[in-house]
Amino acid sequence: MYALLVLDIQVGLVHGPETPWRCDAMLDTVNGLMDQARRSGAGIFLARHIGPAGSPMAPDSPLTRLAPQLKLSGNEVVFEKQRPNAFAQTDLANSLRSVGATGVVIAGMKTQYCVDSTCRAARDLGFDAVLIGDGHTCSDTAALQAKDIVAHHNATLHGPFCQVIKAEDWCF
Repeated sequence: MYALLVLDIQVGLVHGPETPWRCDAMLDTVNGLMDQARRSGAGIFLARHIGPAGSPMAPDSPLTRLAPQLKLSGNEVVFEKQRPNAFAQTDLANSLRSVGATGVVIAGMKTQYCVDSTCRAARDLGFDAVLIGDGHTCSDTAALQAKDIVAHHNATLHGPFCQVIKAEDWCF
């Protein structure tokens, strides 16, 4: 059984100074995945990346709130993390196992940080990892355009670390 893991779709990343590539399409994809997960009874876990108290990423900062575009039902598990890998220093692995999940479907932000780190860690922890190839994004960097970062990670992660599947081809 698979659970859905949505990473860091937060106000400060969605509405920050650096516009995420294809953000509206990614949000639609994630909302569709959450609808599908709900219909199938799969667990839905949403990570909020936070930083120290008093910083712009403090747990109580408006920037760390989940983006209002997410269509939440109230039955999702929302947890905080402080590392790119959503499993590091959190109870995520135990929480997934407690709902019977042996696999995790990953979507969210940012591709080259939290998405990458979490995909790599999931398999090491014994979970079958699936990355939704059109369900994650980031912003342009000085070195690369976001579309190239996403394409590179889809190609690099597929196989040794996870399966990469388009949302339309995934079914919980």
